[in-house]
Amino acid sequence: MEQLHDTPEARPDRYRWVIVVTASIVLAVAMGQLVNGLSAFFTPLEDSEGWSRGDIALINSAGLIGLALGGIAMGWLADRVETRKVVLAGAIVTGLCVTAAGFVTSLPQLYALFFVAGALGGGALFAPLFALVGSWFRTGAGLAIGIVSAGQAMGQGGIPLANAMLIDALGWRGAFVAIGLASLVIMLPLALLARAPKAGAVGTAAQAVEEAPAVRPAVVVVLMSLGVIFCCGLMSVPLMHLAPLVELCGATGPEAGGVLFVMMLTAIAGRVAFGKLADVIGALPAYLAASAWQTALVYVFIQIDDIGMFYLFAPIYGFGYAGVMTGVLTSIRALIPAWCRAGASGIIIAFAWGGHGLGGWLGGTFFDRTGSYDLTFGVAALAGVMNLALILTLWALVLRGRSHPTRPEKPALA
Repeated sequence: MEQLHDTPEARPDRYRWVIVVTASIVLAVAMGQLVNGLSAFFTPLEDSEGWSRGDIALINSAGLIGLALGGIAMGWLADRVETRKVVLAGAIVTGLCVTAAGFVTSLPQLYALFFVAGALGGGALFAPLFALVGSWFRTGAGLAIGIVSAGQAMGQGGIPLANAMLIDALGWRGAFVAIGLASLVIMLPLALLARAPKAGAVGTAAQAVEEAPAVRPAVVVVLMSLGVIFCCGLMSVPLMHLAPLVELCGATGPEAGGVLFVMMLTAIAGRVAFGKLADVIGALPAYLAASAWQTALVYVFIQIDDIGMFYLFAPIYGFGYAGVMTGVLTSIRALIPAWCRAGASGIIIAFAWGGHGLGGWLGGTFFDRTGSYDLTFGVAALAGVMNLALILTLWALVLRGRSHPTRPEKPALA
């Protein structure tokens, strides 16, 4: 009998799990700072500098706008330059900008630093790293993406808690310097591990012929881009304003950071679970389920005024909300053909970060105008309803397209 050789084409490359771990840790450190790490700084900056919460929230928004714009450019660059170089540059820029934030003398300087950190730092990490993970996994990609998203969730819970403790010990300036230097120490060695798979290393599935898309890619991009503005606008409200909300109930900074940390701990499990769910029931239904979960529960936070109840409810919300970003990424992979997936991803994710920045800023502005978070969380719930309507529209179009298949779209000739 002929022996089957254990060739790279016949087995998956084990290095793909090194890529998963690397991407998870790097995104945990970087996104933990750029997405919601600033939440621990609201009260200290308000007390020491006299800035309003809307103005402070705009620091985070500047970073997310930079992340949105930079993600498009850096995603394009990562297709043409060695990914390791792009990721290494992103790690350096992120760490240096956060460190420099400890030495600012004005609010506009913080806006500028976080914009650069987002555009040239996080933008060079998020899309390129998820694209890199996708290039190593041709089967079970939903689970792999879920694991990397879980790493990001760990950072989004751990970094604000670490920031709160550092602020207590070093003040807000010392906290920025400490977390920035720690970021450089952690991310730089890991960035050197990022490399693309060798030709054929991911098996013959890499050459599989794709099915015709059920919906035109342009339609998917438009509907998903509109949807993520609303779903990420909702998502940003608890991420940015839950800690200050808990502090209004008499909790200390570390206690409020602990609530966010517990929520993000369950989000780790939620991102993995919804990634696996996407492999089982489909990416778009899994995205719909996660979006419905966060929409139904987000306003409950306003009904709580006890620290113990916050600790009980936050993990329940966190498990389901966590599946949203996993759902976005797996839906892009499922609905957009490979020849235009990178460009489409950059556009959709740009709108996602834009919605995230808009929601966080509006949340702070509504609080400044009303003196409470009722309107902030109410508008967040309404945004979730709008997102659900858009996802259901896209799902209906997908089902219709599958029942009436068309010929595959071809890329335009250069």
